[in-house]
Amino acid sequence: MRVFGVDPGSLRTGYGCIDTDGSRHRLVACGAITAPAAAAFPAKLLAIYRGLRQLLLTHRPDCVVVENVFHATNVRSALKLGHARGVALLSAVEGGYPVVEYTPAEVKLAVVGYGRAEKHQVGEMVRLLLGLDEVPQPHDASDALAVAICHVHRSTGPVRAAAAAAPASRRAPKTWREYRP
Repeated sequence: MRVFGVDPGSLRTGYGCIDTDGSRHRLVACGAITAPAAAAFPAKLLAIYRGLRQLLLTHRPDCVVVENVFHATNVRSALKLGHARGVALLSAVEGGYPVVEYTPAEVKLAVVGYGRAEKHQVGEMVRLLLGLDEVPQPHDASDALAVAICHVHRSTGPVRAAAAAAPASRRAPKTWREYRP
Protein backbone atom coordinates (compact mmCIF):
# COMPACT_ATOMS: atom_id res chain seq x y z
CA MET A 1 0.00 0.00 0.00
CA ARG A 2 1.28 3.49 -0.83
CA VAL A 3 0.32 6.32 1.54
CA PHE A 4 0.94 10.00 0.87
CA GLY A 5 1.03 12.28 3.95
CA VAL A 6 0.62 16.06 3.93
CA ASP A 7 1.51 18.54 6.67
CA PRO A 8 -0.15 21.71 5.36
CA GLY A 9 1.32 25.13 5.93
CA SER A 10 1.07 28.47 4.20
CA LEU A 11 4.84 29.05 4.19
CA ARG A 12 5.94 25.44 3.73
CA THR A 13 3.78 22.39 3.08
CA GLY A 14 5.48 19.14 3.98
CA TYR A 15 4.86 15.91 2.09
CA GLY A 16 5.92 12.33 2.62
CA CYS A 17 5.17 9.18 0.69
CA ILE A 18 5.73 5.66 2.03
CA ASP A 19 5.19 2.12 0.83
CA THR A 20 4.06 -0.31 3.52
CA ASP A 21 2.88 -3.85 4.02
CA GLY A 22 1.29 -2.85 7.32
CA SER A 23 4.29 -3.66 9.51
CA ARG A 24 7.32 -2.46 7.55
CA HIS A 25 7.51 0.95 5.94
CA ARG A 26 9.78 2.21 3.17
CA LEU A 27 10.41 5.84 2.27
CA VAL A 28 9.42 6.72 -1.29
CA ALA A 29 9.78 10.51 -1.21
CA CYS A 30 9.62 13.45 1.17
CA GLY A 31 10.23 17.16 1.18
CA ALA A 32 8.46 20.48 1.33
CA ILE A 33 6.71 22.72 -1.14
CA THR A 34 7.66 26.35 -0.69
CA ALA A 35 6.81 29.57 -2.45
CA PRO A 36 8.89 32.74 -2.46
CA ALA A 37 8.42 34.64 0.79
CA ALA A 38 7.61 37.82 -1.12
CA ALA A 39 4.88 36.12 -3.17
CA ALA A 40 1.27 37.13 -2.62
CA PHE A 41 -0.78 34.69 -0.56
CA PRO A 42 -2.89 33.46 -3.54
CA ALA A 43 0.35 32.72 -5.43
CA LYS A 44 1.58 30.66 -2.47
CA LEU A 45 -1.66 28.66 -2.49
CA LEU A 46 -1.28 28.07 -6.21
CA ALA A 47 2.28 26.81 -5.69
CA ILE A 48 1.06 24.38 -3.01
CA TYR A 49 -1.75 23.15 -5.26
CA ARG A 50 0.46 22.65 -8.32
CA GLY A 51 3.23 21.03 -6.30
CA LEU A 52 0.91 18.54 -4.58
CA ARG A 53 -0.94 17.76 -7.81
CA GLN A 54 2.34 16.95 -9.56
CA LEU A 55 3.60 14.83 -6.63
CA LEU A 56 0.34 12.87 -6.52
CA LEU A 57 0.52 12.22 -10.28
CA THR A 58 4.12 11.07 -9.91
CA HIS A 59 3.70 8.77 -6.90
CA ARG A 60 0.11 7.51 -7.41
CA PRO A 61 -0.71 6.72 -3.76
CA ASP A 62 -3.57 4.53 -2.58
CA CYS A 63 -4.71 7.30 -0.22
CA VAL A 64 -3.80 10.79 0.93
CA VAL A 65 -3.61 11.64 4.62
CA VAL A 66 -3.77 15.27 5.74
CA GLU A 67 -3.04 16.64 9.19
CA ASN A 68 -6.13 18.33 10.60
CA VAL A 69 -5.95 21.65 12.45
CA PHE A 70 -7.46 21.61 15.90
CA HIS A 71 -6.36 24.97 17.33
CA ALA A 72 -4.08 27.88 16.69
CA THR A 73 -2.87 30.70 18.88
CA ASN A 74 -3.28 33.34 16.17
CA VAL A 75 -6.57 33.65 14.25
CA ARG A 76 -4.85 35.06 11.16
CA SER A 77 -2.42 32.12 11.08
CA ALA A 78 -5.26 29.66 11.57
CA LEU A 79 -7.13 31.11 8.59
CA LYS A 80 -4.05 30.89 6.37
CA LEU A 81 -3.43 27.34 7.52
CA GLY A 82 -7.06 26.51 6.75
CA HIS A 83 -6.61 27.81 3.21
CA ALA A 84 -3.49 25.67 2.76
CA ARG A 85 -5.37 22.62 4.06
CA GLY A 86 -8.19 23.34 1.64
CA VAL A 87 -5.78 23.44 -1.28
CA ALA A 88 -4.21 20.15 -0.14
CA LEU A 89 -7.64 18.52 0.16
CA LEU A 90 -8.65 19.86 -3.25
CA SER A 91 -5.56 18.48 -4.97
CA ALA A 92 -6.20 15.03 -3.46
CA VAL A 93 -9.92 14.93 -4.16
CA GLU A 94 -9.45 16.26 -7.69
CA GLY A 95 -7.03 13.39 -8.33
CA GLY A 96 -9.62 10.88 -7.15
CA TYR A 97 -7.68 9.78 -4.08
CA PRO A 98 -9.41 8.82 -0.82
CA VAL A 99 -8.61 11.39 1.88
CA VAL A 100 -8.18 10.74 5.60
CA GLU A 101 -7.50 13.34 8.29
CA TYR A 102 -5.85 13.06 11.73
CA THR A 103 -5.23 15.65 14.42
CA PRO A 104 -1.65 16.34 15.53
CA ALA A 105 -2.35 14.57 18.85
CA GLU A 106 -3.57 11.44 17.03
CA VAL A 107 -0.45 11.46 14.86
CA LYS A 108 1.87 11.82 17.85
CA LEU A 109 0.06 9.10 19.77
CA ALA A 110 0.21 6.66 16.85
CA VAL A 111 3.86 7.33 16.00
CA VAL A 112 5.50 8.16 19.34
CA GLY A 113 3.01 6.70 21.81
CA TYR A 114 2.45 10.05 23.51
CA GLY A 115 -0.06 12.61 22.21
CA ARG A 116 1.96 15.60 23.41
CA ALA A 117 5.32 14.54 22.00
CA GLU A 118 7.81 17.17 20.86
CA LYS A 119 8.78 17.68 17.21
CA HIS A 120 12.23 16.14 17.70
CA GLN A 121 10.65 13.00 19.23
CA VAL A 122 8.32 12.64 16.24
CA GLY A 123 11.22 13.10 13.84
CA GLU A 124 13.34 10.52 15.64
CA MET A 125 10.53 7.94 15.61
CA VAL A 126 9.98 8.56 11.89
CA ARG A 127 13.70 7.97 11.35
CA LEU A 128 13.59 4.72 13.31
CA LEU A 129 10.36 3.42 11.76
CA LEU A 130 11.61 4.08 8.23
CA GLY A 131 15.15 2.83 8.93
CA LEU A 132 16.75 6.12 7.89
CA ASP A 133 20.21 7.37 8.83
CA GLU A 134 18.98 10.88 9.61
CA VAL A 135 15.73 12.59 10.54
CA PRO A 136 14.06 13.84 7.33
CA GLN A 137 14.46 17.58 6.81
CA PRO A 138 12.80 20.01 6.96
CA HIS A 139 10.64 19.12 9.96
CA ASP A 140 7.54 19.58 7.77
CA ALA A 141 8.66 16.54 5.76
CA SER A 142 9.11 14.37 8.87
CA ASP A 143 5.70 15.56 10.13
CA ALA A 144 4.11 14.56 6.81
CA LEU A 145 5.76 11.14 7.01
CA ALA A 146 4.44 10.82 10.57
CA VAL A 147 0.93 11.54 9.28
CA ALA A 148 1.30 8.75 6.71
CA ILE A 149 2.68 6.32 9.31
CA CYS A 150 -0.17 7.25 11.67
CA HIS A 151 -2.69 6.21 9.04
CA VAL A 152 -0.99 2.87 8.55
CA HIS A 153 -0.89 2.22 12.29
CA ARG A 154 -4.49 3.32 12.79
CA SER A 155 -5.93 1.41 9.83
CA THR A 156 -3.93 -1.83 9.82
CA GLY A 157 -2.54 -2.10 13.33
CA PRO A 158 -3.08 -5.08 15.62
CA VAL A 159 -5.58 -3.16 17.76
CA ARG A 160 -7.75 -2.39 14.72
CA ALA A 161 -7.51 -5.99 13.45
CA ALA A 162 -8.46 -7.39 16.86
CA ALA A 163 -11.40 -5.01 17.14
CA ALA A 164 -12.66 -6.01 13.70
CA ALA A 165 -12.38 -9.70 14.56
CA ALA A 166 -14.25 -9.33 17.86
CA PRO A 167 -17.92 -10.30 17.95
CA ALA A 168 -20.31 -7.42 17.34
CA SER A 169 -21.53 -7.64 20.94
CA ARG A 170 -18.04 -6.78 22.26
CA ARG A 171 -17.07 -4.14 19.69
CA ALA A 172 -17.51 -0.46 20.39
CA PRO A 173 -20.45 0.96 18.45
CA LYS A 174 -19.49 2.78 15.24
CA THR A 175 -22.66 4.86 15.11
CA TRP A 176 -25.25 6.01 17.63
CA ARG A 177 -27.71 3.51 16.15
CA GLU A 178 -25.51 0.59 17.25
CA TYR A 179 -25.24 1.88 20.84
CA ARG A 180 -26.92 -0.33 23.44
CA PRO A 181 -26.60 0.67 27.13
